[in-house]
Amino acid sequence: MKKIVVLALALALVLTAFAAMADDGDLLARIKERGTLIIATEGNWSPWTYHDENDVLTGLDVEIGTLIAHGLGVEPEFQETDWDSILAGVDSGRFDIACNGVGYTETRAEKYSFSTPYVYTHKVLVVRDDNESIKTVEDLNGKTTANSPSSTYAQLAEDQGAAVTYVSTLVETITLLEQGRVDATINAQVSIQDYLNQHPDAKIKVVQILSGDPVAYPVRKAADTETLVAAIDEILEAARQDGTLSEISNKFFGLDLTKED
Repeated sequence: MKKIVVLALALALVLTAFAAMADDGDLLARIKERGTLIIATEGNWSPWTYHDENDVLTGLDVEIGTLIAHGLGVEPEFQETDWDSILAGVDSGRFDIACNGVGYTETRAEKYSFSTPYVYTHKVLVVRDDNESIKTVEDLNGKTTANSPSSTYAQLAEDQGAAVTYVSTLVETITLLEQGRVDATINAQVSIQDYLNQHPDAKIKVVQILSGDPVAYPVRKAADTETLVAAIDEILEAARQDGTLSEISNKFFGLDLTKED
């Protein structure tokens, strides 16, 4: 009888240990236990993520990130950082997710698990308003551009033969362009349009509109993140079906960019 009791206690301890291991090994479970979703964002890239006139963090990604957190039953914890630290922070586990207009690419998908796309954006080629030598991205060979490091925009410019000057913000990019220190930039159409709306006298012009790209939320790629990605997809799909995603897109972009075509 004593042996049975001992065995039962041992089995209970083993099962408890396995349950704890399962919880510890699942990111979604840890997020719910913690009570917060740790979100990486720049905070200086309007209209995706920026500070309003009252210095309150806002933007499309802030609203959708908050929507996701509440859908998971937790509160959002936004941590602002430079672009080149965002994906590295997701990879290391410092951040649970990045909400910062991250374009989906096959190369990134090898390292990160992405949610379903929540918007689709077009890229634009921008030059100073007196530049007549650059009309398309094919003209970037031997030219200089400004972009965030590791961005899809920087990669496209480099693929076309441009030398890229790395910057942290769109404001820095436009400043270099207006000063003639770089020849061009490739950037999100909505971000450039938002900048022009706020700075109508900016000495820049759009010379080419490029194809749209899916934008999604990256999570560290591992077995322990699968339930989190699935939960995020469910939340995004519900928001897509009830029109919330379209409403947020129109609020910040003035356009519904939630559809691929």
